[in-house]
Amino acid sequence: MLVELVKVAKFPWSPWLAQIRTPYGSTAVRWRGDPAAEPGEVHVEWTVDEDFRWGQNAKPAAASGPDIRAGGHCVILQGLLSVEEDGATVMDLGGSLILLDITGPLPENASGAWIELWVEREKISLYPYVL
Repeated sequence: MLVELVKVAKFPWSPWLAQIRTPYGSTAVRWRGDPAAEPGEVHVEWTVDEDFRWGQNAKPAAASGPDIRAGGHCVILQGLLSVEEDGATVMDLGGSLILLDITGPLPENASGAWIELWVEREKISLYPYVL
């Protein structure tokens, strides 16, 4: 996904965090690139290091369409969920695919539905890459 890197900062109690803007919203998440990265456009891959349990930190979205927003110490991601034939669970976030670890059962109609995920910002990372 192409994002606008606003700034990279570190607080004594946190890892390096990147403040980003996307066409779908803005937030701050863990930064896995150069801490001295300059502001500007950068391609990133999203990874999530958290298990999701339906009804706790994963639920149906109130509306359709991708969305990224801050929610206290969490990041709220809204995307299209799909369960692949091999059992892999993937969220499509505006064309970027994020592999998810789902624990517990999903509702029958979850695959193909818009969902919200609540993720602690230290458990979601952006890895920059060059095309």
